[in-house]
Amino acid sequence: MTATPPHLTVVDHPLVQHKLTIMRDKGTSTAVFRQLLREISQLLAYEVTRNLPMTTMRIETPMQEMDAPTLDGKKLALISILRAGNGLLDGVLELIPSARVGFVGLYRDEETLQPVQYYFKVPEAMEDRLVIAVDPMLATGNSSVAAIDLLKEAGATNIIFLCLLASPEGVATMKAAHPDVPIVTAALDESLNEKGYIIPGLGDAGDRMFGTK
Repeated sequence: MTATPPHLTVVDHPLVQHKLTIMRDKGTSTAVFRQLLREISQLLAYEVTRNLPMTTMRIETPMQEMDAPTLDGKKLALISILRAGNGLLDGVLELIPSARVGFVGLYRDEETLQPVQYYFKVPEAMEDRLVIAVDPMLATGNSSVAAIDLLKEAGATNIIFLCLLASPEGVATMKAAHPDVPIVTAALDESLNEKGYIIPGLGDAGDRMFGTK
């Protein structure tokens, strides 16, 4: 794992990088892309949840009683930034099935590259939960910033942004708007093209996941 700059964590685990390479390949099928995204999301989730608060509970093993470690506090909240966020959401939910789930519906205006909101529903007591916002691509950062704005308005104070790929421009935009929100990603790519897509990237994550154009 590397972390440069401090607010950005790049998970450079060999399995993460290997699976990401297959996903980048334009010849990879929709089914394989979707499966790999689920697998990578679980690997990234290990990093995101590394510092979850812990307590102990008294249990009885087949051998004796003991004070065993267990998660503390309210269930964390997973927030999918629609639609592509659902690909990461599915994998993280397999790892943390008790998590609460919310959705932020945003689409990017192709002319202005600005986000337009169409849906928002999140769990209650957001201020008491670790909130993990998931979206495969941190490109311009505009949609991500808008989503975090909405989550903070709903009361969230402890937020982590989880993505598959990030651009330097997107990371800078997020840091300027939300310096208190750490970013965890599998790769920091080179730049954005004139249409706001990450380069070298992997294309449109939603289209590749759902087989749409």
